[in-house]
Amino acid sequence: MDKRVSSADEAVRELQDGSTILVGGFGLCGVPENLIAAVRRKGTKSLTIASNNAGVDDFGVGLLFEQKQVKKMISTYVGENKRFEQLALSGELELELNPQGTFSERIRAGGAGIPAFFTPTGYGTAAAEGREVREFDGRKYLLMPALRGDYAFIKAWRGDRWGNLVFRKTARNFNAMMATAADHVVAEVEELVEVGELDPDKVHVPGIYVEAIFQGERFEKRIEKRTLRGAGTTALDPADKRARIARRAALELRDGDYVNLGIGLPTLVPNFLPPGVEVIIQSENGMLGVGPYPVAGQEDPDLINAGKETVSEIPGCCYFSSADSFAMIRGGRVDVTILGALQVDPEGNLANWAVPGKMLKGMGGAMDLVAGARRVIVAMEHATKDGQAKIVKRCTLPLTGPAVVNLIITELGVIEVTPEGLVLREVAPGVTPGDVQRLTEPELIVAPDLRTMES
Repeated sequence: MDKRVSSADEAVRELQDGSTILVGGFGLCGVPENLIAAVRRKGTKSLTIASNNAGVDDFGVGLLFEQKQVKKMISTYVGENKRFEQLALSGELELELNPQGTFSERIRAGGAGIPAFFTPTGYGTAAAEGREVREFDGRKYLLMPALRGDYAFIKAWRGDRWGNLVFRKTARNFNAMMATAADHVVAEVEELVEVGELDPDKVHVPGIYVEAIFQGERFEKRIEKRTLRGAGTTALDPADKRARIARRAALELRDGDYVNLGIGLPTLVPNFLPPGVEVIIQSENGMLGVGPYPVAGQEDPDLINAGKETVSEIPGCCYFSSADSFAMIRGGRVDVTILGALQVDPEGNLANWAVPGKMLKGMGGAMDLVAGARRVIVAMEHATKDGQAKIVKRCTLPLTGPAVVNLIITELGVIEVTPEGLVLREVAPGVTPGDVQRLTEPELIVAPDLRTMES
């Protein structure tokens, strides 16, 4: 038995117009670069691509937009691909958005021969449109169909001629599930080894799922963003309002919490954990790791001396697929999620993924997080850049989740969402309740024991 093919071009030789392809990767990690390039060269048209996102304009699935090879995207996140966003907003590209955990579970179900499943994620949002709703134990769930492809293009670290695959760290993401859920699975690997060279206990995908395998060439291995902070940085200056928000949000975390952080401002939170507080950061792409992250002025000498530069290298991390990551989230294992918002209202409704006709970032993992985390904290600047309120009487933007927010932390104060309304618990130094109210649409209830916000 030998599943090896000579190249990516040979692997896609039989690919037909109109095919549905599952494409692995999360952001820029674990992307089957060689196979995407081969499809681009072949020029196959009218493709349906199921992928978490489309990379960026000049990398990943986004390359197939240039020659209009993609008819439809089944995706979770538009991300930083401007071309993808423009095509979707203009209607030139058919787009089916899924919450990230629903997307991963649809693929896992497709690979396991399960035609559909119920999930609480997305109830009360646009993700529920046209879906059957059923109640279990007093909670509403949506019926979601499984997802399969004609092809799956995946990227692994090592593989053998039988098709056994090993992934490296978070590159497992969606690749592992996609390998089970297509009629013809092609794996490109960094290292192709002889049968017997892979440790059987460390094989992530057995060869029974793989039809073809080849060793890729010239992997770019891009990273999404690398920030180096020098000694003179002001990026975390306590006077900076983003740092103030992050510092206050860190005080909500307790020793031993499992925490998921949204993109942007929430990622600053672990830098400000109080002494003696150790939390475990849970990431949708398949990682549990420790916090805080080392930054200038707050480095852990032991980590620096050991040459630990990134959280992925710190002892104690573990890795798993994105499907397993969202099973943790939906299963209520995440204690706290901290994320940003476009709008929040007195009922705790949250909107943070789209502005119709203007901005479309995608649902990503937020819908799963607000449905599954035990506590939801919004950390955001109090108003938009042009001074418009983000805490509104009623959310008018597409919802991420109904009645999910527990606490709002801004540079002006701390506001608790209660059945009686929004209670202003703390104000920032030098800020009055009136200052907060002027930038807030609904009437705030000022707590009788109003405190000054710690910073």
